[in-house]
Amino acid sequence: MARSFASGTWAVILGGSSGFGLATAHRLAEAGMDLCLVHRDRRAALAKIEPELEKLRGSGVRVLTHNADALSAEKRGAVLGDLAEALGEDGRVRLLLHSIAFGHLKLLAPERPRPRSGAQAEEPHEALARRLGVDAAALRGAADALFAEGVDGLEGLASPPAHPSRSYLDADDVARTIHCMGTSLLDWTQDLLARGMFADDARVLGLTSEGNAVAWKGYAAVSAAKLALEGVARSIAVELAPHGIRCNVLQPGVTETPALAAIPGSGHLKAQARRRNPFGRLTTPRDVANVIHLLCLDEAAWINGEVIRVDGGEHVSGATG
Repeated sequence: MARSFASGTWAVILGGSSGFGLATAHRLAEAGMDLCLVHRDRRAALAKIEPELEKLRGSGVRVLTHNADALSAEKRGAVLGDLAEALGEDGRVRLLLHSIAFGHLKLLAPERPRPRSGAQAEEPHEALARRLGVDAAALRGAADALFAEGVDGLEGLASPPAHPSRSYLDADDVARTIHCMGTSLLDWTQDLLARGMFADDARVLGLTSEGNAVAWKGYAAVSAAKLALEGVARSIAVELAPHGIRCNVLQPGVTETPALAAIPGSGHLKAQARRRNPFGRLTTPRDVANVIHLLCLDEAAWINGEVIRVDGGEHVSGATG
């Protein structure tokens, strides 16, 4: 594969050990971009991550890795100090990708069933079991098993998502989530700029989701963080344009990542996405990494201040089958 970037062109990827961050690292390594990956993983997880890092190191680009808290000012300083040494006189950061996925997924209050009346008085599996003369619990168990195997059409008969009920969202949860997944983009952007490490034509990218406009149960804090990220990104796009920085936010469709797996009811989100998507499949991390690669090219220099959907048309499709 032809290399798109000259030697000494770097990407800083926050959250670079899995999901979108890791997929982007592989795509940019193929294109010849050097990598500084910041991630935070426990020792047990590192055994799975290390083979991926070895693949990156074997691709012919320089790879710096830091298993550190990207939200710590002290750790950020240490990472950038190490990176400055690697950059030398000629290297510069072409891309800063914010792919941190850590936030509180809690309900606002204890769940209460919605009122039902008429034909909706029964759950779908109960109504079907009564019509067929079978046990409702057995029917739901069969539906759950098939739904877990990927039979998306059984979503209405399967058990609803189970949300933790031990604690509920509070102000501290919201504030921490907004900083982790939203405003920390500004910390890294400002520090890279102050140290003169950005290229003359740099790209700053963040990741949002459909939860920026749609309310999913347990997603309130992350939704607020995504909106904060988008607001910060717009300001970066305007105020830092004279410094040569373009800033955009990508909105992938529902994608199989560790972050998605952490959301209660992720199976239902995946089923809905596959049924809505014109191509009948989920977005992949590679789909998103390919677009990030495109946005790093010289030809994408006039794209700035946008929220770019990367979902195969999922967001415009009203179809569910």
